[in-house]
Amino acid sequence: MPEGHLIHRHAREQHAALAGHVVRAAGPQGRFDARPYDGRALAGVEAVGKHLLYHFEGGLPAIHVHLGMRGIFLRYDDPAAEPRRGTRLRLATGEVAYDLIAPSRCEPLDAAGVGALFVSLGPDPLREDASAPEAVRRLTGFRGPVGAGVLDQGVWAGIGNAWRAELLFLLGLHPGTRGLDAETALRLWEAAVTYLALGRDAGQVVSDPAAPDERWVYKREHCRRCGTPVETWQLASRTAYACPLDQPR
Repeated sequence: MPEGHLIHRHAREQHAALAGHVVRAAGPQGRFDARPYDGRALAGVEAVGKHLLYHFEGGLPAIHVHLGMRGIFLRYDDPAAEPRRGTRLRLATGEVAYDLIAPSRCEPLDAAGVGALFVSLGPDPLREDASAPEAVRRLTGFRGPVGAGVLDQGVWAGIGNAWRAELLFLLGLHPGTRGLDAETALRLWEAAVTYLALGRDAGQVVSDPAAPDERWVYKREHCRRCGTPVETWQLASRTAYACPLDQPR
């Protein structure tokens, strides 16, 4: 599933290309009625956690998109290009088209629905309106292990399994750690803010700026720092990764 850094990257690119323009909207697959949005001006595109919101002028409901496990965007510099089979939504100007394929959610969402979405999510490390004290409060108040807490979108929004593995490694925290203190939670939040921004700009998880294509423990057999075999187990329905030397229990 695309994590928050990629969703914010999509939002930034599409906002730059589409915001302020009258767009042609279509639902080629037939599963989304795009007619109310066709020929309307797009006010902006924003990301929150793993969600995208397309805001239109004229009081229309926002379009809410969640890519889920299979969703992708395709960009066409020729907006007349034929959409691929299965395209749920196309948004186009005279210069560019974006096709959305296989999302888990693509739906109109009124103001109340948008508000409810934000209420359901914790602070997003990539949003300027995110509150560090609130992020600390939510994580320290989580009753389970930190490795489950950071994946809970109601605690922090946008963190997925790759970021969980790498951020916890960077702080030397075992995913099974419980009872996190406020100072450690703040350090983890600040790391998330810093590294997710690097990931957004690079288009991939970046946990070592000196070797941006490498990971410390995520999907590795051995820790890249010390060579110790990486431990794996199921935590919060996802595979957890940890170095037993650098992240002692």
